[in-house]
Amino acid sequence: FTTDIPGAIAQAQVIFIAVGTPPGEDGSADLKHVLAVAEQIGKHMTRTMVIVNKSTVPVGTGLECQKRIDAILKQRKSTVSISVASNPEFLREGMAVPDTMMPDRIIVGLDGNSKNQKTNSKALLEELYRPITRVGKPLIFMKLESAEMMKYASNAFLATKISFINMMTELCEAPGANVRDIAVGMGL
Repeated sequence: FTTDIPGAIAQAQVIFIAVGTPPGEDGSADLKHVLAVAEQIGKHMTRTMVIVNKSTVPVGTGLECQKRIDAILKQRKSTVSISVASNPEFLREGMAVPDTMMPDRIIVGLDGNSKNQKTNSKALLEELYRPITRVGKPLIFMKLESAEMMKYASNAFLATKISFINMMTELCEAPGANVRDIAVGMGL
């Protein structure tokens, strides 16, 4: 652990952005923390690296981070480059460490702008996640935009499942059916 941002960035091959994106008054994600981290990376990076966003962000955020970092690198007259990726987290409340170390799936979206850079990023992330994938957990690569959308789709699906089982609970009460038995059977 460190608070030395320049030192940490100088040593990194992969940097994960994992900051809060609280909803604004209109319900949109507040990206100020994500973009602030991206700008810090741009100011201090000294070599080519992969920037991986784990935060819940709208589609297009990865490319916006890339634009901001590229602009800073251009100002610095730096020749290093970045590849952006989206790697949404699927953590249960109170289970962050176990869910991080043993997720049920790993989703990675890669920017397809440079095939060579995408191939290098994919290989680096495959190596990074090998301890998890070698025990059978799937690592699924897709487009950057698809991975950014995946988090919202998963959240919406979870909300739908909760609403559905709540409705089933009410339906089960009248005939005396056990909703837990139904949930187990459906889950199979």
